Amino acid sequence: MKRFLVAVTATAGLIVCAACGDEPPTRAVPTLSASASASASAGADAGTGGNEDPNPNAVAGDASAERRARLHAAAECVRQHGAAQYQDPLLTADGYVYTDEVALRSLDEAAMEAIDAACRDLIRAANFSMRDQGPPPPRLIQAGVRSAECFRANGLPDYRDPTADSRFSPGKGFGLDSEGIPAAGKQDPTVRRALETCRAILDEEAAVSSLGNLGDA
Repeated sequence: MKRFLVAVTATAGLIVCAACGDEPPTRAVPTLSASASASASAGADAGTGGNEDPNPNAVAGDASAERRARLHAAAECVRQHGAAQYQDPLLTADGYVYTDEVALRSLDEAAMEAIDAACRDLIRAANFSMRDQGPPPPRLIQAGVRSAECFRANGLPDYRDPTADSRFSPGKGFGLDSEGIPAAGKQDPTVRRALETCRAILDEEAAVSSLGNLGDA
């Protein structure tokens, strides 16, 4: 697939929650090292589908009003060029960035090319990745652990707790632990029953992961 300049550096990979209808993802580890800031400022090209580059959203540092303004300008450009519902990225006091990557899932390659052509300089200036996230905050991890405990109590004993290295999607929460469920995934009767039984807990996890709540998590 064609690579897009949607970030200065990026570690892509979309994660979907247990409450939504997508296939379970495989957990991966984002880069959290502060040394990634040097790579980010170097302006290396990175696409939405690559995974070899550091994730600038997970690098603590610049939480200035100027950067917040640059993030808003980049998001406004994205909205004007094909993703009308794309929300402004959340910038925390520690300099972590959380993005509305879910709003990009319905876009095809042509739409992403249009955003790339129009917004690449603004995205570069804001030093963020449209489809990556900062590390999950403690309150979100706690919510994810409650979900995992519910899965283990309902027939999935190998289901793992999320950690600070686990990925998530804002508004969706952590994805299903693909190594902790049967190969049939959501088609497996035990998984279906666990999802139904744990629905309220999963909904709480999704709510804690929303962009509106991540700053307080």
